[in-house]
Amino acid sequence: MTAPAHSERKHALLGASKASQWINCPPSARLTEHMPDKRSEFADEGTAAHELSELRLERRLTVCDSKRRKDLDGKMKTFIDTNLFYGAEMETAVTEYCELVEERFMEAKARSKDAVVLLEAQADFSEWVPDGKGIGDVVLISDGVMEVIDLKYGKGVPVSAFGNPQIRLYALGSWSEYSMFYDIKEIRMTIVQPRLDSVTTDTMTVDELLFWAEEIVRPAAALADAGEGEFKPGDHCRWCKVKGNCRARSDANMAAIAYEFQDPALLDLDEIGAILPIAEQLQSWAKDVQSYAFDQAKTGQRIPGWKLVEGRSNRAISDKDVAWKVFEQATLEADKYLKPRELHGIGELEKRIGKKELSVLIGDLIVKPQGKPVLVVETDRRPELNSVDTDFAGEDFDV
Repeated sequence: MTAPAHSERKHALLGASKASQWINCPPSARLTEHMPDKRSEFADEGTAAHELSELRLERRLTVCDSKRRKDLDGKMKTFIDTNLFYGAEMETAVTEYCELVEERFMEAKARSKDAVVLLEAQADFSEWVPDGKGIGDVVLISDGVMEVIDLKYGKGVPVSAFGNPQIRLYALGSWSEYSMFYDIKEIRMTIVQPRLDSVTTDTMTVDELLFWAEEIVRPAAALADAGEGEFKPGDHCRWCKVKGNCRARSDANMAAIAYEFQDPALLDLDEIGAILPIAEQLQSWAKDVQSYAFDQAKTGQRIPGWKLVEGRSNRAISDKDVAWKVFEQATLEADKYLKPRELHGIGELEKRIGKKELSVLIGDLIVKPQGKPVLVVETDRRPELNSVDTDFAGEDFDV
């Protein structure tokens, strides 16, 4: 069975990619089931990196006839020529990842000459998780050892293989798929994050992995599938769709604010050390709440005590090349309007040339773009926006 293209894959209710969330906070799975996913440019970039990696590895590690080799070479050339995300950074990252996979495959072949490499391998863990299926990037099997390798192209959040439920589920599903054909005793799980120069490998015996599946995964999956269990905030909230308006997370953070200090006047270093992680947690939560409130206000929902207004913006020269020529024709000294190979900003130009003269020369080129909407307290003096969707169609918003 051929795995669907990366861009066409859908996430199951209890998919491996969300395992940290539904294992730790079971009812959140059903709560967010019908909420749309927000596809980001970073996710599309990661999908592109996976597609290129798959083509490279199939060309290098699998047995291909001349027709298939030609087909793969053509697909790689098309990808490089047309994919908007391809560039030097992606080329370097994908090359490093593929080289590591090749090294691990060579190690597997050293253990066993009939070692197997599986790309985009089906992983069925439905014995423990309802409809639990996934696709592992790379699975290597040789002489009692199975290694699952997962590419993480992002660089915003470091990802480790140690204790990682996503790659454990891939390993569990892969073991379930292939254990009838191979005598697998040891499971190795490797996450490669090339843009952070990170490679981590966690190792478990099959018995240890199955114990985790039975004691942790199965009961959590049953609760999550039924929409039952306890809402429990934690690091797994990072990717949750309701992280900005989750009551359990709010209660936990409000409790953290009520931290009791020993000395009402001064904090000692022990207290500072205890507060720092709380402060970081509160900052993340506050940002998520602000983002949620902003999204609601953009759709026309009223946030009591708050309103959307036009944000501040800076004046800009609409066509710097034209302005440059105007200054040259006015026989101004170059250092009055130029940085090294660049026009000065408008404020600096006014200082050097004079406001009136600048207005006469390029007044029709100076524009003040509409400020992006921001959510502010209701007492702010700026007028409230009437229709964000109309006034700012096609604009990206900042919080």
